[in-house]
Amino acid sequence: MRFLPVFLDLQTGPILLIGQGEFVRAKLRLLLAAGARIRWYATDGNRGTSGLDAGGVARIEHADGDPLTADLTGVIAVLCAGAGEVGHAVAARARAAGVPVNVMDELAHSTFIFPAIVDRGDVVVAVGTGGSSPVVARRVREKIEAILPARIGDLAGFIGRWRKPINAKISDGLLRRRFWERIVDGPIGALVLAGKGAEAAKALTDINDLSGYAGAPETGVVEGHVTLVGAGPGDPDLLTIKALRALQDADVVFYDELVSPEVLDRIRRDASRVPVGRRVGKPGIGQNAIHKLLIEAAKAGQRVVRLKGGDPFVFGRGGEEIEALRGAGVAYSVIPGITAGLGAAAMFETPLTYRGEALRITFLTAHKEKDADQVDWSTLTDEKMTVVVYMGMTAAPAIRSGLLAAGRSPQTPVGVFARVTRSDAQAAVGLLDNLSALVEQIDGGPAILIIGDVVAHSAPWQAVQINKLASDLLVAAE
Repeated sequence: MRFLPVFLDLQTGPILLIGQGEFVRAKLRLLLAAGARIRWYATDGNRGTSGLDAGGVARIEHADGDPLTADLTGVIAVLCAGAGEVGHAVAARARAAGVPVNVMDELAHSTFIFPAIVDRGDVVVAVGTGGSSPVVARRVREKIEAILPARIGDLAGFIGRWRKPINAKISDGLLRRRFWERIVDGPIGALVLAGKGAEAAKALTDINDLSGYAGAPETGVVEGHVTLVGAGPGDPDLLTIKALRALQDADVVFYDELVSPEVLDRIRRDASRVPVGRRVGKPGIGQNAIHKLLIEAAKAGQRVVRLKGGDPFVFGRGGEEIEALRGAGVAYSVIPGITAGLGAAAMFETPLTYRGEALRITFLTAHKEKDADQVDWSTLTDEKMTVVVYMGMTAAPAIRSGLLAAGRSPQTPVGVFARVTRSDAQAAVGLLDNLSALVEQIDGGPAILIIGDVVAHSAPWQAVQINKLASDLLVAAE
């Protein structure tokens, strides 16, 4: 993020505007809508304001003389639109004086940029692309416009009017946040969004037990809750809507090492983040210690998220954690995630089942060689069974030996799919007999091994066959 979004109070001082033509008039409309006072140097001498609101026009001061000698005292920002070389010179002077400046469509001369704006009164959404693509910003704005309720600004204003008196009656900060979340998400918020502000105000004043409305019983103690959330294999766009909501509502998030930074970015900004996972070969805090942290946080009244790579119940120890929570009398819920095996299948177009070829799937994990030695490979020799191995890179030689010794064909197609759904994902495909060599082609995990005839339908396998065919034709031509 190169540009930090900020909101300027344009009523605290004048804006210096230099320019001409439709570009500068577009800026005038935007600034006047925000209540700005504008000191305008019309570089072409045309001070026409047709089409602008008469009340807004009264806030425009037409400046004479050379804009390069303009007084910058008290100026909030300098804007140049259609000002040419004069704009560049003014921008240099503003930068030297420490005054924020924007030269339209010229990042080199600007210290800030204009976002695409969604204006809902008290709710304003700014969308930026770092100045690289205004069209993309507009498209994002259009999607947000379609999603946001028309009266969302009214809801913000409603809460703003009631915030001080309600906050004075609820001293606990956590309880206050829970109270306002219920107002926003509940029937009172719905009344405001429906244009029934008076009814909403009455419903709010009719609440006798404010703490109880916030979810606390008469004791005033906030009840905590733990949500086990599947973070998926890495791509944040694969998070479910329910998972996103939990991350935004969380007070504290305990996350695994394999959760991607992009997913962590979806956590509420002021929530505490605590790493508790570990990678293979590295020390961790231990599962019992994790249980203790979850229980303590919940009993302190916090909304806790236990964020796990993939799915909590697929080699994620989610079962152990809910048993500990249940035993401690802590409320909990589980939000599933896309497990890495399914992420690998989708990304590399590897169907885990295929009519007439693959009728069964087995998921297993093999962190180390000793894990592979404990597997009964004789149950995995069916040619119509797809075997999906989690964390199997280190144990790949033992996996190969176990399957071959049990009778699985050395010609069985296999795929090693690393860092699936992420931008640095990687695949290596070949035969079971060469599994160890395939693993060596991968630049680090985590990785999923898929073993079975279905791998021959995958995109990487098809690409290898096309390349081989092209090579054979080239040799034949020579």
